[in-house]
Amino acid sequence: SRLADNLAAVRFAGSGESGDDNLQRAAEIEAKAFSAAERQGGDGAADAAVVREYSRAAGEMMTRAIDDVNSVSADDDDASSSSSSSSEDEMSGLAGLIQRLTLKHREQGGQLDQDSIPVMPEPEPRKPLLSSFDIAGVAEYIKSGKCKRIVVMVGAGISVSAGIPDFRTPGTGLYDNLQKYNLPHPTAVFELDYFRENPQPFYLLAKELYPGNFSPTPTHHFIWLLHEKGLLARCFTQNIDSLEAAAGIPADKIVAAHGNFDAAHCLRGHTADVNDVKAHVDRGDVMRCEEVGCDELVKPDIVFFGEALPQRFNRLAATDFDDCDLLIVAGTSLAVHPFAGLVDFPSEDTPRLLINREVVGELDPRMRSLRRMLGRGAGFDFSEEGNYRDALWLGDCDDGFMELATLCGWGDELREMCERK
Repeated sequence: SRLADNLAAVRFAGSGESGDDNLQRAAEIEAKAFSAAERQGGDGAADAAVVREYSRAAGEMMTRAIDDVNSVSADDDDASSSSSSSSEDEMSGLAGLIQRLTLKHREQGGQLDQDSIPVMPEPEPRKPLLSSFDIAGVAEYIKSGKCKRIVVMVGAGISVSAGIPDFRTPGTGLYDNLQKYNLPHPTAVFELDYFRENPQPFYLLAKELYPGNFSPTPTHHFIWLLHEKGLLARCFTQNIDSLEAAAGIPADKIVAAHGNFDAAHCLRGHTADVNDVKAHVDRGDVMRCEEVGCDELVKPDIVFFGEALPQRFNRLAATDFDDCDLLIVAGTSLAVHPFAGLVDFPSEDTPRLLINREVVGELDPRMRSLRRMLGRGAGFDFSEEGNYRDALWLGDCDDGFMELATLCGWGDELREMCERK
């Protein structure tokens, strides 16, 4: 945010008459500074330090270019002065820092351009980790024997064919069809404050979503097939429908990031009997804690907005992704964090596959570059220029996984499983 504030101040100083020309020039300098920082920086904190220094340098040079070119009115001078003063702290000690960076670059035989930005060699392109960035390339990788630990991340989209609506699809998504509950806004049904005020809508919705009302989909069966073949390291799911378990995937292989109906507690933390909870849900009655002197509201262990995710999620996310050989992401909008950020947990040498109705988790090139420089996750990269590991299949999840199973030589097994179950 400090970087963004500084650049915003510089752009403000360059607005006004002939501001477009100045901003274009400023953008050129800024882009070169970022590019140089990206190539010169190391990783993590080092990247962040380098990009901060060069962004400040860019800001200083952009301001100087604006001052040299523009003949501004007194009012504009005041605005420019105000913007400059707001950046004073940002650029404190800048000259010495930039000088040291420049000297280091020169000592290494580097050149500077007319804007005093180090001229950096183009980075070496990464060697592709897949033969093709599609399901065929992923299937070939799986069959090669190099892929022994697969982590799967799934969202509501994999359960749509079971009859459970996803949350965000316009028109058919759950959030677009909650008017009958008279909610102040759709997500209120999963908010603690609203639940305390009016728990009835959640209990009515829970009756529709309760496990046992739906059957696993071909996608769930594919994930079980990965387990059966010894390839499934873990399945991280956003879903509360427990269809992964219904498909036969062992509990130790499932991480229910947002909880499910398998356990229940009152809002003070007392354990509630899940059979009693289900009986209340079936009747449409709100359950209260039966501990002596409590009488607090009871809910299944579904993570509401504002609640912490299960400790098991954090513990396993910290280890599973580092060790995986392939990440498969399916049926999710990647709109809810921290789950969405898991796509960046595997190492940069791990291939990734997205099976989804639409592209998600991909930033524009500029933002992707900035996040990498700052040591943050950059999401998927399906571009022809930068992609070396991300495969994409767009369409219904079941169709995508059936194609993957077929290309892996497991098509008949998956079809028989779906017909049998």
